[in-house]
Amino acid sequence: MDNLPAWAEAIGPAGPLWSVGGLCRAVADALQTRFNPVRVRGELGGFSRAPSGHCYFALKDASGQLRCAMFRRSASELGFAPRDGDVVEVDGRLSVYEPRGDLQLVVDRMVRCGAGSLFEEFLRRKAALDAEGLFDPARKRPVPRQPRCIGVVTSLAAAALRDVATTLHRRAPHIPVVLAPALVQGAGAPAELCAALQALYAWGATPPRPGAAGEDSIPGASSFAIPVEVILLVRGGGSIEDLWAFNDEALARTIAASPVPVVSGVGHETDFTIADFVADARAATPTAAAELAASEHSAEHDILNRLSLRLATAMQRRFERHAQRLDALVHALRSPAQRCEIERLRLATRAQALRVGVAHALHSHGNRLERKADQLAMASRLAQGAHRQRLEHAALRLDLLAPQHVLERGYAWLGDAQGTPITRCAQTHPGQRLTATLCDGTVPIAVLAGP
Repeated sequence: MDNLPAWAEAIGPAGPLWSVGGLCRAVADALQTRFNPVRVRGELGGFSRAPSGHCYFALKDASGQLRCAMFRRSASELGFAPRDGDVVEVDGRLSVYEPRGDLQLVVDRMVRCGAGSLFEEFLRRKAALDAEGLFDPARKRPVPRQPRCIGVVTSLAAAALRDVATTLHRRAPHIPVVLAPALVQGAGAPAELCAALQALYAWGATPPRPGAAGEDSIPGASSFAIPVEVILLVRGGGSIEDLWAFNDEALARTIAASPVPVVSGVGHETDFTIADFVADARAATPTAAAELAASEHSAEHDILNRLSLRLATAMQRRFERHAQRLDALVHALRSPAQRCEIERLRLATRAQALRVGVAHALHSHGNRLERKADQLAMASRLAQGAHRQRLEHAALRLDLLAPQHVLERGYAWLGDAQGTPITRCAQTHPGQRLTATLCDGTVPIAVLAGP
């Protein structure tokens, strides 16, 4: 027991009593002595890069999984962009992350050895379906700018549903949306996704029989249902395992059989699934899929307003042209006497309008002159009052500065026989005659002693 670490305490035959942190450090020391450094090969899973530049992921194979961390300096030397499903070979050091007691591998170097099993299966399926022509651009259909009804296939619990609903409500609140819920992850997801798509294909195509509402269609369908004209197949991001349902062959064939365009918005911008290649259009995110399926309603309103203005302008111009032509024809049918009478009436009307206009102008100018005169008189009065106040203030300030007021407060002004002001003691000498001026007169004084 004498060689126990400082964090362990021997008690009885059961051996040392460890603190949690002490035991973690002891295990880390044992790993460092027994294993490090290590080289491991496995398949990447759950790869993420933090804003700090550190990378976190798991290495796995058929029989195990190991949590790994690759810090910023080592991550900056990577010669490729790691993706989930890649088979890599890493060099590093085994350690214990003491705050959680987790075993982790701190990776110093990583090289790619090949694609993982899931990725290889993805490539195999992609090549087979591509050979059948399911990815042919010629079979892709354009997404309608203003569909009458939009179908959405996703999970009720998915954040993608909220993003799509918010985007559609903001951009095109007038377009009805039909939701066909389905699992988007797990073993049962492909079958549910296919069933949801089939339900949307039948939506509004044939009205249900009386008493059989919802049969062969989405529950709640009615004979007045508007057919879906575009379908959004959406789900948020995740690992290759999370998105595997969208690589299903049956789902790909169901999408290819769609009677209307299908927009795939699965995962993030860097994620690709077989559904993306089969769909008529691929969007980087669920929000982007919603934006692709519904143009901004304000933009459509602007287009309608411009078209309405152009139509009104064209109609007005046509009316004016026809009115001018009609006036010309009527004018050509009149006799000279009628023309003279019309011109006389027109001249009389214009003369009357001229007289009224001149009188109105004279009246307006007269009123303007009166207003200007009133404004001038008012301004003159205001200026005189301002000058008067300024003079009164100046007189008051001058009066306040008068020496008489200072003398009234008990001060006196001293001067010698020549009238020179005495301001300092050094100007006096014994026997000198001075004059003290007070507020009500002068008093002769004599200096008895010098300073």
